[in-house]
Amino acid sequence: MNQSVSSRSSRPVAIWLLVGVGMIIIQVLLGGITRITGSGLSITEWKPIMGALPPMNDHDWNSAFEKYKQIAQFKYLNSYFTLHDFKFIFFWEWFHRLWARLIGVVFVIPFVVFIFQKRFKREMIRPMLILFLLGAVQGLVGWVMVLSGLEDSDALYVSHYKLAIHFVLALGLLCYTLWFALKLLVPETQKVVSRPLKKFTIWITALLVVQLIYGAFMAGLKAASAAPTWPRINESWIPENLGMSGGHQFPGLSFLTDNPLMVQFIHRSLAYVITLLIFMWYWKARAIMVPGIFKKTKWLPLAIVLVQVALGILTVLYSLQQDYFLWLAMAHQFVAMLLLLSLVWMIFIIRHNKNPEIS
Repeated sequence: MNQSVSSRSSRPVAIWLLVGVGMIIIQVLLGGITRITGSGLSITEWKPIMGALPPMNDHDWNSAFEKYKQIAQFKYLNSYFTLHDFKFIFFWEWFHRLWARLIGVVFVIPFVVFIFQKRFKREMIRPMLILFLLGAVQGLVGWVMVLSGLEDSDALYVSHYKLAIHFVLALGLLCYTLWFALKLLVPETQKVVSRPLKKFTIWITALLVVQLIYGAFMAGLKAASAAPTWPRINESWIPENLGMSGGHQFPGLSFLTDNPLMVQFIHRSLAYVITLLIFMWYWKARAIMVPGIFKKTKWLPLAIVLVQVALGILTVLYSLQQDYFLWLAMAHQFVAMLLLLSLVWMIFIIRHNKNPEIS
């Protein structure tokens, strides 16, 4: 009886967390749209409260536009912009920030309600604090990223390194929120035991994180257009002079992260490796015949990665056609998050040992 009451008291918290998962996914997608449309530097001030409202009259719009005209992106890239053009990029950055504020509201209000309802158990306190801390850090890093693009007199876009950090932190928040929800929803009896498969899953996930970082580099450097061909990369399987681009020699190992062509080459290569590893993972997972959630969901990583590869190919092929590219890139990013979450789910559902206390 007590166990039933405990389960009921935690379920609203788990649903609340899953709503957060969905909202974070949308926020990441909005961030992708912001990047592709070049909207990230359109708002030159950080006003956490007053900034929730867009300019409300012509005077405010002209004032915001004048501030944008002072940064390098306008001077060297968008000097032809009219106020109408500016409003377009302003909208996406404003909506991105507005959605972040909405996530904060959706987290804070139920949090206070759940405190009064005494739904939080003692073991939930630390994860809850970590969750709020991750959210706050993510917002701060986002502004630091934008600020770097505003203050650099030569910056046309924000640094792809800072973009990658912002992206990975968002994914960390996403995965942690899902993990927290799963701990409240999935009983230990539903888990399966396979130490080798769990280790293999963790290694694949780690490699996927590297791949996602290179995905952020792809977006930050606009690297898809460096080789809009497939299966070859500009008519070559392995392009020559990967340490150079446009006659520019990259010092040291920077060509691995700064050269758009090399970034795309690594991103493609990792995609093939991860797909092969997930095929191997599925083959191993088939041997686990225990009935339950794992048996019903073990096909997910393989199905998702195949869709992801197809979307990746299409995104590269249409990278020079902006209308198609935007939505293909967003679909590619969305499925990448689903793939990551499917692997996190597998890490959660597979135990090292039969005793859950030492798993």
